[in-house]
Amino acid sequence: MRFDLITIFPEFFAGPLDHGIVRRAQEAGIAEIHVQDLREFVKDRHRTVDDRPFGGGEGMVLKPEPLFEAVEKLLGHGVGDAEKRVPSEAGTAVVLMSAAGRLFTQETARRYAKLERLILICGRYEGVDERVAEFLATEEISVGDYVLSGGELPAAIVVDAVTRLLPGALGNEASTENESFRELEPSETAQAATVPQPRQAKLLLDFPHYTRPAEYRGWKAPEVLIGGNHAEVAKWRRQHAAEKTRRNRPDL
Repeated sequence: MRFDLITIFPEFFAGPLDHGIVRRAQEAGIAEIHVQDLREFVKDRHRTVDDRPFGGGEGMVLKPEPLFEAVEKLLGHGVGDAEKRVPSEAGTAVVLMSAAGRLFTQETARRYAKLERLILICGRYEGVDERVAEFLATEEISVGDYVLSGGELPAAIVVDAVTRLLPGALGNEASTENESFRELEPSETAQAATVPQPRQAKLLLDFPHYTRPAEYRGWKAPEVLIGGNHAEVAKWRRQHAAEKTRRNRPDL
């Protein structure tokens, strides 16, 4: 899968994407990551990418021209204009990282992992010209209900969350099957019936994990996890995953 990151701070990505699973996925040819400097698409000597908002107000707004031209260069063709728009390519998403976007979830990551290419636009300043969100981006995505200084960190989060779902990125493919935000199977709902379910839960958080030593400062790991009875371990994990979901994320 190819990722293209459009930003005015290309040096930002020198660190976050050079470690762990993302680095190994790149080395294995599973993921290909390119960083595009937005300032290459401005022609004035000050390399200006922003301007004052129409209607007044605080802050500056990223201009549409360089963003449209950057995406068109990466796509290899134009996206059209108000008279005639060019349909987006199958297998490619152009995503604007924005605090005003739809919430990025594990389901979003799974959907992106099925694509061939993801172009991520990193917003900055007060925001991005709305014509970018409306006519250039195929989606507008937020990583949480808070405001960050720019879209670089959210873009790195999306790359990490999607890359680890790509086939071959993890040493054990089952690692993505038993973790937080997996869909709750109907059979699991019945099996965990001894635990009050949070409003017909659709998703579960991961179950609690323990490792050696079995006792630390007087706190003991659950005996059931040490006993070797796999059926009892599975039952314990289902129940405590439901408990943790109810306690930490009742909205799920």
